[in-house]
Amino acid sequence: MSFSRRAVLLGLSVAALTACVPGNRFETAYDPVPAAVSQGWRLSDVQVDVPKTLVVSEAKSLLPNADIVWREDPLGDRYIQVDKIMTDAIRAGAQGLRGSRPVIIDVTVTRFHALTFEAEQRGQDWGVHNIDFIARVVDASSGEVLLRDTLIRAELPALSGAQMAEARKQGQTQKKMITAHVARTVAGWLGIGPDNRGAFTRSGD
Repeated sequence: MSFSRRAVLLGLSVAALTACVPGNRFETAYDPVPAAVSQGWRLSDVQVDVPKTLVVSEAKSLLPNADIVWREDPLGDRYIQVDKIMTDAIRAGAQGLRGSRPVIIDVTVTRFHALTFEAEQRGQDWGVHNIDFIARVVDASSGEVLLRDTLIRAELPALSGAQMAEARKQGQTQKKMITAHVARTVAGWLGIGPDNRGAFTRSGD
């Protein structure tokens, strides 16, 4: 792991310690890739790493103190489940890359903290899906790093209470909402979709 990636991971670990404070500020944030650069790229593959050093919690509580909190898939390997969600979302967001140079988007997940079912049943306007990751772009043929490690925060307000109950009746799930938001964030980051950046203040994590 590069020094820059370790430094970003350390910074995220510190930030995570304060993420449960009521009324905390969350955001979707990234440094956009210039369109003049990304227009030459074509997506070859997406590689996602969900480090085993990330702490998983299965606690049935409102705000488990963990890096990975995921409930909608059956009980199992949460690292594999998060890997699939992120791979699908990033691939969808990067599909607009239509250039001639094949590239790999290499991602390390640093936080995937969705709502527990206990938190989801709380009153409306509460809770956050907190998705953070580090991404870089490499040449698929040579392995040359075309874009060095970049921190991307894809945090979004969660639905809860009656709002989430109604959303589930309509076929909406946490997975669908998270996947769509990460895809929009990746498209915005790559300069092939609308800018998805923004901030909000909300209680919960």
